[in-house]
This record gives sequence, C-alpha cells and structure tokens, in this order.
Amino acid sequence: MQRLALFDLDNTLIDLDAAFLLWAEEFAEEHRLSRKAVDYLVKLDRNGLPHRELFFAKVRERFKLSASAVDLWAAYRRRMPHLVECRPEVIAALAELRAFGWRVGIVTNGTADNQLGKIQRTGLADAVDGYALSGVEGIRKPDVGLFEIAARRCGADIAGGGWMVGDHPIADIGGGQAAGLRTVWINRGTWTGHEHSSDHVVTDVAYAMDILHAALD
Repeated sequence: MQRLALFDLDNTLIDLDAAFLLWAEEFAEEHRLSRKAVDYLVKLDRNGLPHRELFFAKVRERFKLSASAVDLWAAYRRRMPHLVECRPEVIAALAELRAFGWRVGIVTNGTADNQLGKIQRTGLADAVDGYALSGVEGIRKPDVGLFEIAARRCGADIAGGGWMVGDHPIADIGGGQAAGLRTVWINRGTWTGHEHSSDHVVTDVAYAMDILHAALD
C-alpha cells in the first residue's frame, strides 16, 4: 500500500466546534442577544442541518434579524477562517509524515471561500501536498471522485490505496472505504449508536498519526 494519507478538515485537523462557539458568542454580542441565544445557536449547529443557508434562515426567523439569511451566511464565512486554529503539534505531525515519505492531503466538504480560508490561515496549505474542496470541484464526500482528486493533487493514484482520517462515519469513513482506502474514525461522541466499520477508532487526530506511523512497521 502506498504512503497516502488523506484527512478531513473540520473537527479532524481543526476544532470547528470550538471555533463555532467563539463565533456564536461574537454573533450574540453583535446582535445584542442573550446567553440563551448562544446555547440555541450551538444546539442548532449540532443538529446537523444540511446547509448553512437553512441554518441562518432559522436563526434570522428566531431572532427577527433584519439581515437576510444569505448575508448572515456570507458574514459567517468571512469570519470563521479567523477563528479556527490548527494545533502546532498537528502541523508538526503532518510534517513528520511527509518526512517519512507520505503524501498528505485534505478532503473537505464546504464552500470554497470558507474552507480555503481555513486551510490558508491555519498554515495547513503549506503543511500538506494537496487538497480537494467540494465547493471548488462540485462533488461532495462520500463521492469517490473527491478522494480521487485529492490523491492526484498529492501526486498519487487512489488505486494504490492509502488511508482516510475523519470524524464523519458516512462522508469520511464510508467515502474513504468506497475509494479503497483504510480508515481511521475520530470519534468525538457526536454519532452515538451509529454503525461504523472503520479500521481504527481514536478520539484525536494525533492518535491517528501514530497509527499511520505504526503502519510502516
């Protein structure tokens, strides 16, 4: 099996939940909303709405905001790349993988401006060999095509196998397996009772890096 490691972005390489909470607190302050509004925003986010435009339509209606849902969503996309962080030890671990001959890439769903902004501002753009964004390519995980594009951007052929690491049991694990990759599921406790068939289960991406290194032995 070739040394190809593909990673999800949100809640895998970066802690999107922590960044979302910061955004929710800022949003509540900006619109003079109560602490209960922050709790509502977080709960609504955790419900996993299929699209942020629907999320902001509900937020606009709930708090009777004058701005349109489209404008609220656009403001969110502009702000979020400034709130996310990638831990230094994660950047270092990616560098170590590449030093050992791994091709490392990112496969992520989301709008082009938001996801690319996160990758660039966190330093991940320089820490990986390539990335594939659904908002650019017009296809979404678990579509195998997005994994194929990411592999090519890393100078690899998905047919040679490799690994996919992510927190979503369908988009990341199911999609990775459909692409012929071995998988590591990052279990953040948000998919309780959900069936999965990943090769490994960890609670943090750092442990996934350890598994990849062990795969060389």
